[in-house]
Amino acid sequence: MEKENSKMIALSNEGDTDDQKWKLVWEDVFNTPEIDTTKWNFVDGGWGFGNEEWQYYTNRTKNARIENHQLVMEAHKETYKERFYTSAKLTTKGKADWKYGRFSIRAKLPEGQGIWPAIWMMPTDMEAYSGWPACGEIDIMELVGHKPETVHGTLHYGVPHTYTGKSFTLPDKKFSDDFHVFTLDWEPNEFKWYVDDVLYAKQTEWFSKNINDGSKHPYPAPFNREFYLQLNLAVGGKWPGYPDESTTFPQKMMIDYIRVYQRLED
Repeated sequence: MEKENSKMIALSNEGDTDDQKWKLVWEDVFNTPEIDTTKWNFVDGGWGFGNEEWQYYTNRTKNARIENHQLVMEAHKETYKERFYTSAKLTTKGKADWKYGRFSIRAKLPEGQGIWPAIWMMPTDMEAYSGWPACGEIDIMELVGHKPETVHGTLHYGVPHTYTGKSFTLPDKKFSDDFHVFTLDWEPNEFKWYVDDVLYAKQTEWFSKNINDGSKHPYPAPFNREFYLQLNLAVGGKWPGYPDESTTFPQKMMIDYIRVYQRLED
């Protein structure tokens, strides 16, 4: 499969062309035989990850691999290390992180009760603002499998823990039917979320407080430092609920490319 490798892009913005250009600074188009471990870490574990999830994340090709120049993350129903489901989670922690930019991911999503794919970001220094949620979390895309036509873009921050965001729903289609492009623009004082170049959410207000003494961190904290990427396909959790007799396995999240851009200097 031949893929476009453009170094600059312009994204439509509510019908108007954004004439401010962006420069490609990092990408993975999955054109290697195996997952590139100079770019990605495998998460290995099954402790619920704070959300009471049911999967065990592995580094097996059964759960994550390259096929036809695409990253395939696959969840299975099977007994593995005292868990009854397996899946995969990849991060760029310690290998790539960014402060501001455009993050564009072309992906096809799974569906089904209890299935929870996500593309999101966490701060490289979790303790700079005294831990989660004060450190911040950026969710580029999440989907809960019993609503396969809807994705969510969200910010987490606090203290107290606060999350704000919006959703985007496809008309008469599901995100499991075909590939779609999920884009986040992260500026010093603004976030914008897009699906297929359609702007559906914008945020300019958030806050952060020290967990230990309640002191305020000045705006735009905590979103004024480096964050790294995470990709995962969870099974179960407090938000999506859990698989039932209607849920089929395996389920796949397929990613065609991931590109990170930063603004060109004037």
